[in-house]
Amino acid sequence: MSNPSKPNIVILGSGMAAWGAYDRVTEAGLTPTVYDAREVPGGHTASYRLDNGFVFDDGPHISFSAIDQVKNLFAESVDQEYVAFTAYVDNYYEGHWVEHPAVVNLKGLPEPLVNKVLDDFRAVHGQEPGPINNYLDWLVATYGRTYAEKFPAVYGKKYHTCEAVDMNTDWLGPRLYQPDLDEVVAGATSDTSADAHYIKEFRYPKKGGFQSYLDKFFERANPNLGHEATSIDPKAKTVTFGNGTVVEYDELISSVPLPLLVPMVEGAPADVIEASKKLSCSQCVLVNIGVDREDLSPAHWRYIYDLDLDAVRLSFPHMFSPEVVPPGHGAVQVEVYFSDKYRPFDGNTDAVVQTVIGNLKHMGVLREDENIVFSEGRWVPWANVIFDLDTNPALAKVHPFLDEAGITYCGRYGDWAYIWTDESYMSGHNAATKLLG
Repeated sequence: MSNPSKPNIVILGSGMAAWGAYDRVTEAGLTPTVYDAREVPGGHTASYRLDNGFVFDDGPHISFSAIDQVKNLFAESVDQEYVAFTAYVDNYYEGHWVEHPAVVNLKGLPEPLVNKVLDDFRAVHGQEPGPINNYLDWLVATYGRTYAEKFPAVYGKKYHTCEAVDMNTDWLGPRLYQPDLDEVVAGATSDTSADAHYIKEFRYPKKGGFQSYLDKFFERANPNLGHEATSIDPKAKTVTFGNGTVVEYDELISSVPLPLLVPMVEGAPADVIEASKKLSCSQCVLVNIGVDREDLSPAHWRYIYDLDLDAVRLSFPHMFSPEVVPPGHGAVQVEVYFSDKYRPFDGNTDAVVQTVIGNLKHMGVLREDENIVFSEGRWVPWANVIFDLDTNPALAKVHPFLDEAGITYCGRYGDWAYIWTDESYMSGHNAATKLLG
């Protein structure tokens, strides 16, 4: 029998949100038990430390938090052993590299395209937008049709796997810079670049990849790995795992993706289960490549706009910290996105790796005779939330059901939100605060 003054709190997941929840619960003098489905901890913030000296994260992660609590916590978690950088970012468009954001760095693109972008931008600048029914409406109202359709709408299709017309605008936040006319004109006519990216200063652990931020959390929490939850009984307050383990709880905090979580809750109504199935999330093949030179890119990461190139974003781990590669080597990580709903994956990661290597050579990132010392395709089944037009109606059913079932959700896949790592930590921290309160 549980002790009401010392409730038994179970946390499902061991990523950034679980860390935030764990810290808040332990601050209250309680000791939660952590379970994770995978054999390695960290969730979407895991790092893969290979025997050959390369370290690749589960997707590109950097810390640029403005939240002092998180900023200080991350620094302390690696004993102040981090590398600080000013980010340089650029974009690839039909054979041209332009600084980021492209809308204020149009100089160097074909003149007819630049003139059309300027004409369309002038036409909408300062005007009251019409009805904004989807992401494409917002893009056209903000940038004019030419830039909207040739740049962010194309990149969005590659990143989110669906058309801009099928997406809502709730996820935007500061992610797309909204310039004034003078900035756009200056960026189109002047050789002086405009640095208006929402990220400038960032930090990264000196050793061990991004997961190093969480290593001390793993030591404290000692997560039970290889425990995939298969059934939750909110009345009996038990969680059953695929390995046969059954645990009781007084309070349950979950960062499990909602489409997985809802169907495992006993008594979930059919309409709520159906709603959870309408929540779409992208999947990713991460192509990790190591070479025997460091001069791969002037930019820390690069966005790729061409639809005929599968590569979506390139990041260069050795530019975050030189200690994540063997001496004298460089690395590039390339994201290629899929989704069950919009772009199903055929399971052939080797083909994606070869396609990406071809993309990199086409763009000049890799040489034709490049000495590739390591390459792999790593499958990520849960990547980014897709904010299509089904999302909000589905969440309106799913979240209230979980609230009523007494299941506290958090993180990117629990809140079902486009949140960065610091926000994910705070999501877990705030969810635990609500639970304890």
